[in-house]
Amino acid sequence: MFEPRGAYTFDYALHEGSGTRMQFHFADEMRMPVAIQTWELEPGGHEGMHAHHRDDMTLEEFYLVLEGTASMRVGQEQHELKAGDSILAPAGVEHDLRNTGDGTLRVLVVWGEEGHKDFSAFGSLAAAREARARND
Repeated sequence: MFEPRGAYTFDYALHEGSGTRMQFHFADEMRMPVAIQTWELEPGGHEGMHAHHRDDMTLEEFYLVLEGTASMRVGQEQHELKAGDSILAPAGVEHDLRNTGDGTLRVLVVWGEEGHKDFSAFGSLAAAREARARND
């Protein structure tokens, strides 16, 4: 399956934030238990402060800045982000993403129910753990 950039975009307001241009990748075709989206926020645009802790589904969210600069509050911590930076918003923790740049902010967002998956059989996980150990 192939999905080109911008092919299925729509405007959507998230959590009482500003309007967001969004693409929900493979919305009905993907079998992984996550949602994968790209978001575009104009200068000054923001997601809106929120947390995911509904009784029926607690969600974690992963954000990866593709283009632009952003500020993101997760809990009591404030983070300044640029292209290549990523951040995780754990389930139940308030968070808000805001475009702080002069151009469009493009972000890859992956979200799904919290849980655990054992990836220990993959060599890339072992290499990632070694890289983290060297930098801690």
